[in-house]
This record gives sequence, structure tokens and C-alpha cells, in this order.
Amino acid sequence: MPSYTYLCKKCGFEFSQHQKITEDPLKCCCPKCGGPVERKIGTGAGLVFKGDGFYITDYKKKENQKSDKK
Repeated sequence: MPSYTYLCKKCGFEFSQHQKITEDPLKCCCPKCGGPVERKIGTGAGLVFKGDGFYITDYKKKENQKSDKK
């Protein structure tokens, strides 16, 4: 489940909230003052390959393919 960052419009408090992707963004209820909140746009998470079976050569451009096509 993704975590979204929210910012309170009243007091400026920033907090994170775990929500389903299908859920609507929160509009109210800052945990500090109870004021209205808005969801910040984040950079998201990068794609990370971990574990056995992922090698740097798996996704390397093959120089030989260009010469083979000619």
C-alpha cells in the first residue's frame, strides 16, 4: 500500500498516510490541529531490482545487433 504525504493548510504540519491507490485523497483532519489538508505531489519510488537472478548484463544494449541487421 502506498504512502502519501499530506500538508495541513492551516498549521503547515506535514504527515504521511498509508492509503489504497483507489482511495480518494484526504480533504480534512490534520492530526495536529484538525484543519484541512492537501496531498503533496512526491517523486515516487524508483524501480529497484534486488535478489538473485538480476544481472547488469540482462538489460545491456547489445552492440552486435546493429551489425547483424546490416
